[in-house]
Amino acid sequence: MDQSLVSIIVPCYNQAHYLEESLQSVLNQTFTNWECIIVNDGSPDKTEEIANNWIKRDKRFHYVFKKNGGLSSARNYGINKSHGIYILPLDADDVIDASFLSKLVPELETNESLGIVSCYSKFFFKNLKNIVNELKPTGSTSINLLYVNQLIATSLYRKKCWEEVGGYDENMKTGFEDWEFWIAITKRGWNYKIIPDFLFYYRKSKKSMLVDTINNHFETSKHYIIKKHRELYIEDFDNCMIVMFYHLKTYRSSEVKIKNSLEYKIGKLITKPFKIFQNIVSKS
Repeated sequence: MDQSLVSIIVPCYNQAHYLEESLQSVLNQTFTNWECIIVNDGSPDKTEEIANNWIKRDKRFHYVFKKNGGLSSARNYGINKSHGIYILPLDADDVIDASFLSKLVPELETNESLGIVSCYSKFFFKNLKNIVNELKPTGSTSINLLYVNQLIATSLYRKKCWEEVGGYDENMKTGFEDWEFWIAITKRGWNYKIIPDFLFYYRKSKKSMLVDTINNHFETSKHYIIKKHRELYIEDFDNCMIVMFYHLKTYRSSEVKIKNSLEYKIGKLITKPFKIFQNIVSKS
């Protein structure tokens, strides 16, 4: 087995319409010693048809099917089938720059203390020309990950790191599974490094797992992470309290601002008669 083999894991569920663009970015890599495992996570769309076309196109592409189990389960399944010593998760709707592996792999090859290598990212809407945001993460250790996820899900890491932590936590079905995964790795002493180049492109959409997590599961997912790695937050207790009370203050300020807004006051006046009517009905 070639020591530099990279296994690219592409889980796909209801994203067949984006899969072609994602796989093309894999094929465009200037670093050529890779295998790409497309994991059909029980998707009801044309994922299998598209994947089979790519298998015929290049023998480095492989296809596996599994019963739907969520993103963590799909990634773990693909990694279990992989042969590389380095792993790169790539969501089926995202894109990597042609030089992604060429620039990131040497970092792991030459620095044994590094477990993870990442990069700057650009967020795009509909097409790569329409960039709507940029992300420039920082840090290098677990302390930098406690309150903000500095690492994109599509970061390159050693397979041995995945083995050490037991893979992605399959209990985390509502998002932030990659955040927890990075904390689990770095708290064991592994460092991460950020390459200051825009090499990853994240597709921004109105409906996505990340949007759903932030809107509906942020508190529960973060609570799960804190409980699972409580020793880190206890050790960093003072900062933990500062962050938590900052969020409480921010939430309280937003709540007060909403209640003082003209729209809120008008809405309250409009609904007041209905509340009075409900009280009368309930007492009768």
